[in-house]
Amino acid sequence: MSKVNGTKQPLPLGLVRRGYSGVIQHLSAGEAGSALDDVELESRLIELGFVEGARVEVLHEGIVGGDPIAVRVENVTIAVRRREAMAIIVA
Repeated sequence: MSKVNGTKQPLPLGLVRRGYSGVIQHLSAGEAGSALDDVELESRLIELGFVEGARVEVLHEGIVGGDPIAVRVENVTIAVRRREAMAIIVA
């Protein structure tokens, strides 16, 4: 993860590893490559609590290929596939 001027560069949550913590910047479902259409994916992520400004931490990665990931969003733990996590931009 690169830093510019001491701040984290925005990147998709699907690319980070266990132990990462940051803040959700925005959702970008068009770049996720999910089987769901963009509107449906964004809607589902918002319902789960993946909203702009929420603090996130990657707690666990699946054994096979690191998928899915367990993410703490504020005080809730959620499992999400990496391809859907690609729609969540964090820094």
